[in-house]
Amino acid sequence: MADFPRLQLAVGLAVVLALVLWHSDEPMDELLAVVLALCLTYQLARVLPYTPLWPRQVADAKGLLGAPRLRILIANVLMENRDAAPLLALIKEHAPDVVLLVETDGWWAERLLAVESRYSHVLRRPQGNHYGLHFMSKIPVEDIEVRRLVSEDVPSVRARLMLAPGREVEFHGLHPRPPVPGQDSDERDAEILIVAREVRERGMPAIVAGDLNDVAWSHTTRLFQRISGLLDPRRGRGTFSTFPVDYPMLRWPLDHVFHDASFRLVRLVRLPSIGSDHFPMMIDLAQEASAEADQPAPQPDRADIEEAEEMIRQGLKVAGGERQMPEIKRPTY
Repeated sequence: MADFPRLQLAVGLAVVLALVLWHSDEPMDELLAVVLALCLTYQLARVLPYTPLWPRQVADAKGLLGAPRLRILIANVLMENRDAAPLLALIKEHAPDVVLLVETDGWWAERLLAVESRYSHVLRRPQGNHYGLHFMSKIPVEDIEVRRLVSEDVPSVRARLMLAPGREVEFHGLHPRPPVPGQDSDERDAEILIVAREVRERGMPAIVAGDLNDVAWSHTTRLFQRISGLLDPRRGRGTFSTFPVDYPMLRWPLDHVFHDASFRLVRLVRLPSIGSDHFPMMIDLAQEASAEADQPAPQPDRADIEEAEEMIRQGLKVAGGERQMPEIKRPTY
């Protein structure tokens, strides 16, 4: 979890550095200022790409005629939250094409019946352990499946969305197990990187979304991007921090939507609170023919690939059981 508070550390370091410079009257103050400046530079190097001061990784959509559009809403509902009305109102107001909800249990499954009729494809996996999920799509879907990539009690979803004739995109919805202080993040990292490896090797347009329980600037998330080749629409726009709702100064960007270079961005927005400890996120994408030429995909080197393979093996080992490295199944057309 050392990657999480980099933004807060940068702010704190900047304040302390300013105070040291303001009251500097001892030789040691100059040395302290240099050390603080170096630490601040290191932190800023990780978080500045997620501010408007940095070039955008995803270009704005050009509004090309006939380009397929896709609106996705993702939310961690907080299993103990017993007020479904705010979420249902957001779904009705924004009419997303795809909805991914995590931490849904039986109570939430019953309340979501109020909006399921708006969607032609619904997948429900309510669970009482904070890892339930709910997937709904207006877009025609093929090959939808629930998977348990690392742990039997932590499901994820993979579905092929048929945006238009000849325009398909593979959607992955994730909510890996979070790290906690004093424990490792091996299982989370393994699940994220298994999907990254699949996306690259299957070689079709892809979207990976969900509460990844990791910040945008972490080593694992950046490795995920290089392995998968997916883009982060946050880069160059803002952190869009989603957790925790009740503590603005401590918020981190834990809820993500990554996509391949065939999409440009129409809109990315953090939606109002729904009573959860996470804010929902909504993204509008346009799959435009010329997008890939303007948006170079991240590329891994050999060391990245070897590191990802080792992290996957370690995560599967920590999770226990007899799980082996998942085989990559090529899509059929």
